[in-house]
Amino acid sequence: MKAAVYYENGPPSVFRYEDVPDPTCHPNGVLIDVKAVSIEGGDLLNRAGGPMPSRPHIVGYQCAGIVREVGANVSDRAVGQRVVTFVAYGSHAAIVSAPAASTWLVPDGLDLEVAACVPIPFGTADDALFEFGRLKAGETVLIQAGAGGVGLAAVQLAKRAGATVIATASSDDKLRRLAEFGLDHGINYTSDDFVAAVGKLTDGHGAELAVDTVGGKVLEDSFKSLAFRGRAISVGRAGRGDYKPDLGFLSQGNRSLTGFSLGLEMARNTKRVREMVARHLDDVGRGALRVVIDRTFPLSEAAAAHAYIESRQAFGRVLLIP
Repeated sequence: MKAAVYYENGPPSVFRYEDVPDPTCHPNGVLIDVKAVSIEGGDLLNRAGGPMPSRPHIVGYQCAGIVREVGANVSDRAVGQRVVTFVAYGSHAAIVSAPAASTWLVPDGLDLEVAACVPIPFGTADDALFEFGRLKAGETVLIQAGAGGVGLAAVQLAKRAGATVIATASSDDKLRRLAEFGLDHGINYTSDDFVAAVGKLTDGHGAELAVDTVGGKVLEDSFKSLAFRGRAISVGRAGRGDYKPDLGFLSQGNRSLTGFSLGLEMARNTKRVREMVARHLDDVGRGALRVVIDRTFPLSEAAAAHAYIESRQAFGRVLLIP
């Protein structure tokens, strides 16, 4: 099969488009002919400096396609079914091997490219807001990087839950576009001090919850934006810097910080996560939630796709098409 691979960590230019052996089907898994790959923030981090179980390495968490083979122990999947999955690695390829328990059937009428964008962003946003963030109607939530996949999902879910939604983005145009997804107040982090802006927007009270996918100094400033006993949820480090947040800002307001990984939740609380993601797929399928696909690239242009995401131009998801 064809795959986007690399032999060493580094910038997007490390990608090579090569023929590699087809993956094998695990007895508890399925093989999927990949039709769309949603590039996740973790894919960029892993390419830049993450573990490489083999050389060449195929990175990638999330994709959608058609089941081509079913493992001997699997009874709830069949050849020809349309599924979406997230895996530990391997999505940047024409075929992926996935545990059957980490696949979801794609609702009839839902495009595979759209379905490929749902499990990780919407699952992460849901858990950050509700399972760990305990967001309630009437509270204010600060969402960092609102124009990203998790950010767009979080804006929609928080607004639907009755929260006041504040989000940051890198341009006024992105903030204007976010308004149609439920954004109440936007902050351009390239030109405005978002800590001061949150304070002004909340009359000095601060946000009850902050959802942070960036890490570093941004996470530290998210602490400063919180109300008394506010909660910060850290779900990534897209900023990729070495800055270590000063946790002292938490104790200054009896605030709390929680970090979580959707992958770990999937492994330890499989039934809950599977049901939650299935609900989001259904909601996207019927138009109650929306996915935005900014651009698609051929799988052979994985380097260009990763570079485009790192340029911070994207609004929504960037896909690879094998």
